[in-house]
Amino acid sequence: MKIFQCNNCNNPVFFENTSCEKCGANLGYHDTSFNMLYTFGKEFSLADGSSYQYCSNHKHDACNWLVPANGNSEYCKACSLNNLIPNLEDEINLDKWQQIERWKHRLIYSLQRFNLPLNNKIENPESGLCFDFIGRRIAGDQSIPVKTGHANGVITINIEEADSVHREYMRKAMDEPYRTLIGHLRHEVGHYYWDLLISKNPQRLERFRQIFGNEELDYGHALERYYQDGAPNDWSNHFISEYATSHPWEDWAETWAHYLHIVDTLESAYAFGMKLNPTLTGITTMNMDANFNPYFEKDFDKMLETCLPLTFAVNAINRSMGQPDLYPFVFNASVIQKLRFVHECLN
Repeated sequence: MKIFQCNNCNNPVFFENTSCEKCGANLGYHDTSFNMLYTFGKEFSLADGSSYQYCSNHKHDACNWLVPANGNSEYCKACSLNNLIPNLEDEINLDKWQQIERWKHRLIYSLQRFNLPLNNKIENPESGLCFDFIGRRIAGDQSIPVKTGHANGVITINIEEADSVHREYMRKAMDEPYRTLIGHLRHEVGHYYWDLLISKNPQRLERFRQIFGNEELDYGHALERYYQDGAPNDWSNHFISEYATSHPWEDWAETWAHYLHIVDTLESAYAFGMKLNPTLTGITTMNMDANFNPYFEKDFDKMLETCLPLTFAVNAINRSMGQPDLYPFVFNASVIQKLRFVHECLN
């Protein structure tokens, strides 16, 4: 993600900041210009005289995005995509929802940077997008768990994923090297954009089938087989993750999520002007200069050549701190081909 600044004092601030620690100004994110606005009052303004106020979810400490002061909606683009949220009178639910919203807003930032359609279900019931953030339901004396997933534009996220203990338990139980809220969100929205970008485009669909396989394979049976037998022994030669082996749709969603991981990481490196020139003998493939904005970069090879040494470097830094690798994945030839296809769909 880009670096944001307080427009009053130029102090660097994070995407989620609602105030500047240096000058005390109130901060709000303006998603049309991708910039932070500031005010010492209640309303924000642009040079053209237009006025903005916080999204209604600001009162729950769940959003710092802005909406037109005299607009038709009290919710920003990100929050307008919510269909169901947990009971916020429960403080535990509130905390989990706030965490989920933090990462969902980052997701929407990326989708807007790609200029992807973001119609909600009210605007477009048939092909719109919405989010259900829900926890376990009680039916009689039984507790019914919630499955994170996607169906017809509805992305369901189990709010327990915001609990780091639960998430780590599930990561180990599922034998996953990586499990995060932003990962879930990027994966599930990948299913939604498969419908929009590929299913209705015969040429792309044919290309998809050549690379990922035939999505007409029975989905339910494929998942049942995966959970029973696991991934094939040689999965790492062809897929980005074990779960990607379960069905072509899941392979696409996993690859899509990793492409968004790469782009967000590269934009951060670009914003910070990062370069690598390691003290190695007889090798230059670890040199890197993140001198381009990945959201506007057409050359996928350039992105890949920049990403690989960058991830090696940040993994080395994490290991220096006794932490797991930040990016514990390997790009084989098949994964690179799949990532390239995602790149072509978005450019």
